[in-house]
Amino acid sequence: MFAVVGLGNPGRNYSGTRHNVGFDTVELLANRNNINLNKIKFKSIYGEGIIGGKKVILLKPQTYMNNSGMAVLDVYNYYKMPLENILVIVDDVDIEFGTIRIRKKGSDGGHNGLKSIIYQLGSQDFPRIKIGIGKRKEGQDLADFVLSKFSKDEKPRIEEAVLNAAMAVETIITYGIDEGMNQFNTKKEGSPGIVPGLLYMFKELVKCKIC
Repeated sequence: MFAVVGLGNPGRNYSGTRHNVGFDTVELLANRNNINLNKIKFKSIYGEGIIGGKKVILLKPQTYMNNSGMAVLDVYNYYKMPLENILVIVDDVDIEFGTIRIRKKGSDGGHNGLKSIIYQLGSQDFPRIKIGIGKRKEGQDLADFVLSKFSKDEKPRIEEAVLNAAMAVETIITYGIDEGMNQFNTKKEGSPGIVPGLLYMFKELVKCKIC
């Protein structure tokens, strides 16, 4: 079993903000895999279903970002799943805008949601998918930046990044995290490599019986 945790803040005021791309990814995953996010438990809105032949729970913690670890701990204690099966989707201001990075484990990198999860679990040995949300302007407060919404010009790129993050989750669950990292950790500009998600889409076409 896998738990996929998208980080964000609940409430209409935070919808569509940079800090909520984790929520956006979980919602897209639910839509792509016919999973209803209509249950309340684990201090979260959640839904259960199947991805890649494996049981999955999708979660949107309702604790607000800084206490995300409380929700993750509840799920961890209830299902007794290994930490490597808890996939966290999180915004990141340090990687290139519109790209994603998969990491098997690591520090919080200054992100309060990850900091809370690491504190509550007592470990940083859980995988995370980071989505680049851009960099703040010089002198801009970080909190103001992450709680801001994307511009019209930015939206197509962030929507593509959210799609890549959703496909990365599906790949990790179906084929393993190493395969996900090989496919979706974006190559640096000018370096060889396939477009993130291209191999995933090819595999999906091969599986399609009506194509």
